[in-house]
Amino acid sequence: MGVAAASAALSLGLSSAAFACNISEFSAEATCDGAKGVITVTDKDATGTPATITVFLENNGADAKQVGEAQTVKGTKAGAQIKFSEDWAPDATYRVHVKVDSGKTQIDTDISPSLTTPSTACKADESSSPTPSATPSPSESTPAESASPTPSASESSSTAPAATPSNAPSPAVGESNLAETGANSNTGLIAGVAGALVVVGGGAVWFGMRRRGAHSGS
Repeated sequence: MGVAAASAALSLGLSSAAFACNISEFSAEATCDGAKGVITVTDKDATGTPATITVFLENNGADAKQVGEAQTVKGTKAGAQIKFSEDWAPDATYRVHVKVDSGKTQIDTDISPSLTTPSTACKADESSSPTPSATPSPSESTPAESASPTPSASESSSTAPAATPSNAPSPAVGESNLAETGANSNTGLIAGVAGALVVVGGGAVWFGMRRRGAHSGS
């Protein structure tokens, strides 16, 4: 009886140890959700013991910042996951801390080794991104400017009448100038006759005065 009881206690102890929460059941991975970075922590603790997960960005071995708020996860045999939104840079280092305080199970340590992000940053999913609409051509976006109306044949003829040809010969350049100045009129002839008459009249007066002087002297 004593041997049987001891064997049962030993089996129960080994069984409890086998099902106890262990840090090896936790893992972390840096993934992408479209163009956004995500740090995913997986808990495969089959006992479902609550665990508090905190993520820190490392810089030269020190905590640069805490990523979001601490989250609680209850593990499953298949693996329960929680995600931290983080726009991580390539080849960055993150410290993932696990804390469990449940009865005899005590965990207060980091997942080892520390999480190192991929060497390529997240990119937008081109297949899901909307296709940009084609730029409308000028004819589609703005009405085409109306061209200036071309005058019709009737309008052209009414606004600019053609010169009627004349059979009369054009006057010569010299004749045109003479007509404008009056050189071809009788004005010159009349002026010459008048001047001659004045000379003749003056001579007659002078000759008459000399005759009177001669008579008076005799």
